[in-house]
This record gives sequence, structure tokens and C-alpha cells, in this order.
Amino acid sequence: ALELDRKSLVILDEEDIEKVEPPESRDIEILHFYKPEAITHQWFERPYWVGPNGNSKGYFALVAALEKEGREGLAHWVMRKKEYFGALRVEGEHLMLITLRNAEEVVEPGSLSAPAGRDLSAKEVAMAKQLVATMEGELDMTEYRDEYRERVLEFVKAKAAGKVIRF
Repeated sequence: ALELDRKSLVILDEEDIEKVEPPESRDIEILHFYKPEAITHQWFERPYWVGPNGNSKGYFALVAALEKEGREGLAHWVMRKKEYFGALRVEGEHLMLITLRNAEEVVEPGSLSAPAGRDLSAKEVAMAKQLVATMEGELDMTEYRDEYRERVLEFVKAKAAGKVIRF
């Protein structure tokens, strides 16, 4: 059911929804090419690796062209009965497709107002710089794990082995 306004309610069944679902396809349509800075990170949602599908010469020619020209592509595709738009970009020697958020989901930084309050003192800024300097280092993403998932898996294994779990 979808409420149009306070007086109108439309009820949809599965057949109604199936009528408006996009047609299944394995195609990725490139709509536009642009400079990488045209789409900033707040638009990015989820990355997918894209590999060659039969024509590896065409795939690697596109990789080379995008890299040489410094461009990315705006792509459109259907996956699991849902339409997506994404940024097609070169990562190493392959293509990555990053799903993009819809415009109504993105807050542009220019639309935000600065927080109210007093200006920072030179001492506060110096202290913040010192904190940043002491925490700076090489980034190794393998150090960051989903600890909750690990605990759930340990719990499941213990329970499957018949152990009594106490918290």
C-alpha cells in the first residue's frame, strides 16, 4: 500500500509490481564520459569489479582509453530487478563499477551552514594538529575486521558443537 495523500491509499499486489520492474539484462550501458572529479565520494555506494565478458580486447581497450584520457563513465544496468547508475572507473588494470546514490540521498556540502559558536583559539588548533600528527601512519585496512561477525561465527560454531553458551 502506498499513501498518495491523507485521503488516498493505493494498494499494489505482486502482479502490479512485476509490471513496472525493469527487464532482466546482463548489459551495462555507458551513458556519458566525464572527468573523475565530476562525481565526488558522497555519491559512491558500493564497488563491483567488472571483468571482460568474452571480448577481452574490447575490455582492455576501454581500460586503456579511459586511463589515457583521464575519464570515467556513467553507467546504467539492472541487477536483481533493480535499476542502478554507477561510476565506471579504472582501478589498476581493470574496471570498477561503483553504484551511485540517487540525488535525493546526497547532501551537497555547500548547502550546509557552519556550526554556531565561538571561533577556535590558536591553542585548540595547535592541539588538534598535534593529535593528527601523533595518529598519522601507514593505512593497513586488513587491521580492521568485522568483530561482530567473528563473534557470531564463534557462537554458531560453539552452539553447533553442543557447548553451553553463557554471557
